[in-house]
Order: sequence, then C-alpha cells, then structure tokens
Amino acid sequence: MSDANQSYDQIERRGSLISQMKPAQILALGFAVLILAGAVVLSLPVSANQGSLPFIDALFTSTSAVCVTGLIVVNTKEFFSPFGQFVIMLLIQFGGLGIMTMATMVALAIGRRISLKERLLMQEALNTFSMEGLVRLTVLIVKTTLIIEGIAALILTVRFLPIYGMPKALGMGVFHAVSAFCNAGFDLFGNSLTMFADDIIVNLVITSLIILGGIGFSVMVDFYYHRKFSSCSLHTKIALMMTVTLLVFGTVVFFALEYTNPNTLSPLTFRGKVLASYFLSVTPRTAGFNTVNTGSLTTATLFLIIILMFIGASPGSTGGGVKTTTLGALLFMIGAIIKGKEDANVFGRRIPQDIINKAFTIIFISVALVMVVTTILTITERLPFLDVLFETMSAFGTVGLSTGVTSSLSAFGKITIIITMFAGRVGPMTLAVAFARQVKNQAIRYPEERIVVG
Repeated sequence: MSDANQSYDQIERRGSLISQMKPAQILALGFAVLILAGAVVLSLPVSANQGSLPFIDALFTSTSAVCVTGLIVVNTKEFFSPFGQFVIMLLIQFGGLGIMTMATMVALAIGRRISLKERLLMQEALNTFSMEGLVRLTVLIVKTTLIIEGIAALILTVRFLPIYGMPKALGMGVFHAVSAFCNAGFDLFGNSLTMFADDIIVNLVITSLIILGGIGFSVMVDFYYHRKFSSCSLHTKIALMMTVTLLVFGTVVFFALEYTNPNTLSPLTFRGKVLASYFLSVTPRTAGFNTVNTGSLTTATLFLIIILMFIGASPGSTGGGVKTTTLGALLFMIGAIIKGKEDANVFGRRIPQDIINKAFTIIFISVALVMVVTTILTITERLPFLDVLFETMSAFGTVGLSTGVTSSLSAFGKITIIITMFAGRVGPMTLAVAFARQVKNQAIRYPEERIVVG
C-alpha cells in the first residue's frame, strides 16, 4: 500500500472515530485541543517580554483563558508581550463563546452546510431544548456579543484615554470588554481594578458586562423578543429572579460585613463603599475582577463568596458554577416537599421531575469534585484550609478570584487546578456523560421498596 493510501486510511479512521463519539466527548475534546494550542503559543519567546514561560505555566494560563477563569501564575501585564496578551484575549473570546459557536461561524463563512451531528453538538454546547433555529441563534449570539463588547470597549477607551493615551487606551478598552463579558477576569493593570474602586463608569460598565455575559444568551434573546417579564419562558424567569436576588443579597451583606474593615471598604467614600459592595456581589458570579484586596476580606465574606462562586452564572452563558436555574429548581422542589406537595410549581408552571433529578445530580457531582480537589490540595500544598477551598471553588466556578496563593502552587497543585478549571468550564454533568458508559434502555423495571431517610 502506498504512503498516500495509508494516509487516506488514517484520516478516514480518525473521521470514523470522531463520528462515533458522543457530543459531550467532542465538546470536551474541542476545549482540550484549544487549550493545548494556546499553551504552545504562550510558551514561545514571542509571547513574553523576556525569556519564555515554562510549559506548565503556559498550560495553566491557557486553561484559565479558555475556561474563562482568570487565575494567573504570572502577572499578565508585566510578563506577557502585546502579542501574548492578544493571544490570551483570543483564547478568552473563543472559550467564552464556546467551541461549537466558533466552529459554526467558520463553517457558515466558507459556505458549508451544518450537519445533524453538528446541530446536536450545538444543542449540547448551548444548553437548548431543541435543535430548531440553532444556526440562527448561533449567529445572533456572535452578533450580540460583538455589539455589546464593542459598545463597552468604546466607553472604556474614552475613560482610559486621559490616563494612557491612544492607542494603549483602545487596547485596554477592548481587552477588558472581552474579558468582562466572557467572565474571564484577566486584566492588564497588574492589580485588577483596585485603582477604580470609586470610579462609577468603570464599575458600572464592567459589572454590566459580567451580568450580561453570565445571564445566558437564550435569556437575553427571550427577553429581547418578549420585552415583558410575564411573557418570558419559565427558564428566563427563574434565571432573572435568581440573578437579581443573589445580586441584591450579596451587595447588602458585603456592605454590612466589610463596612468597618480598614483593609477593604473603610477607607472608601460612601459611594465607593456601595460600588465596591455591589462589585463584590457581581464578580463571584464567575468574573474574577476585584476592586478591593480579596486576601484582606473577612472570613465571613470569603465564605459567602465561596457559596456565590459555587452557584455561578446561568446556563448557556460565558460563566461557570452549578448555575442559577439548577439551584432554583432544587430550592423550589425542597419548598414543595416541606409543604407536603409532590410537584415544584413556580410562576404557574410545574418543573418536570427529570429536571429536578438532573439538578440534584449536578450539585452532588460538583460538591464531590470540590471536596476531593480541596482534600488533595490541603495535603500537597500545605496551605490554610480556607485559602485552598477558596482557590478550588474559584477554579471550579471559573471565577478567578484568589487570596494570593495561585503563584505558590506546586506543579502538582497547578495540574490539579487545571483539571478543576476544565471540569468547571465544560460542566460536571457534560464530563460525567462524556466518560460514562452508554447504557441501553432496559425494558425491565424492578419492584419498588421504600427505605427510611432523614
């Protein structure tokens, strides 16, 4: 057999192997390939101002960018060259929009038809209920993203202009608009946004981007077309209700907990205290920016941030965590059980039992993953428990907030956090489905018998 025929057979076998993979497996593989490609580029000397980044650190940075996390082992502003910073921004944008969104746009650009297999992948990636209108939704997602990021970049550029001048202000505006909308948390200031703690323009623009990026594309589209809350789908209503509730709750509690803290809110003006509290409530929703020193927050505040990081953003968004609607579904079911009801009813609708089961499974797997990773890092890194739990939850929720221990992690610790960030971005349920053995539907159902619980 000739070399040409052998090469053709290898390509054919590879294509056949991919066609047999489940959508969840292909999505996980797509993210992994993008991360590895990014790590290779970031490890090149051209990506650094001096020398080059060790591959393990390049892999960590690439994973953090693609998984829109924001945890860093080197200072993005000081270490990376303009080329390296541009690569990080591209990885954030591709990771935030998702592998299938970008692949679909490329296919449409070259005039190729979207196959049924690809539509199934898009449905998995976007967390939608049906395949109807998926291509149109994908195009709308990209257009909406570019418009929102463009408007925000323009406002930020005007704000940064007196400080940095052109063209640096433009570069800073675009980078932070992309980083904020994709909930990544990467910054080019070296100390996140602490210098803008009292700046109303920067605070409102960045928090608005974080909220829009984390609310979910389907929610934005649904609300845009219906305009009225009462006309929206149940998913949109729960996502919006949970988001507003968590934002208000977080702002009030953080304001109370940190008001007299001399290392956080105390030195700020009253307006600065309100803005910083609001920002602190928004950013754990998987964003990773901070306007006050995270390591100086009280223990109670850090613990509450851990809870918010675990909840995360909404499904089909650029954020991570177990998602607002997942928690909402479980809370409504718990309320129904306490009241002696069989169904979780909300806004005149009943949440199906299979959705409740899925929500419980997601939360259980997520808690188990965080517990295992935290236990491992507590043993290997010899750091305070709260710092380790905070770092682990930040990685799982793809948040990027840190108490300052990221750069001191060992090689093993970095690999563990890399895996956690990957699991958080792809989704614990998606990964579980990807690695689980496919079981055919069984015709036999075993007899039911009750057990005592509680």
